[in-house]
Amino acid sequence: MSFEQLQKEIDLWAQQFTVPYWKPHEIIVRLLEESGELAREVNHIYGPKKKKSTEENKEMGAEICDIFMNLICLANSQGIKLDDHWKDLINKLNNRDSLRFEKK
Repeated sequence: MSFEQLQKEIDLWAQQFTVPYWKPHEIIVRLLEESGELAREVNHIYGPKKKKSTEENKEMGAEICDIFMNLICLANSQGIKLDDHWKDLINKLNNRDSLRFEKK
């Protein structure tokens, strides 16, 4: 699925509300909240902090999707087409950063 498709899907959902997108700084705060939830899951799985018996199990994939959703909302609210920027990122990785990391 392309970013364009994801952005359309999120926009279709968001447009049902009186205010479809929050202000950018509100979206960023929500993004930080979701990032904290992902960090907590990673810490529970790989770090020293284990879950309490009363804490619900969450999936890392679900937390990552929550982050994507917030980023897509930010892009949509600003009229940013993520497919274009993704291509630029891939070009940067393949050119500028091609020798940055040790290869197999």
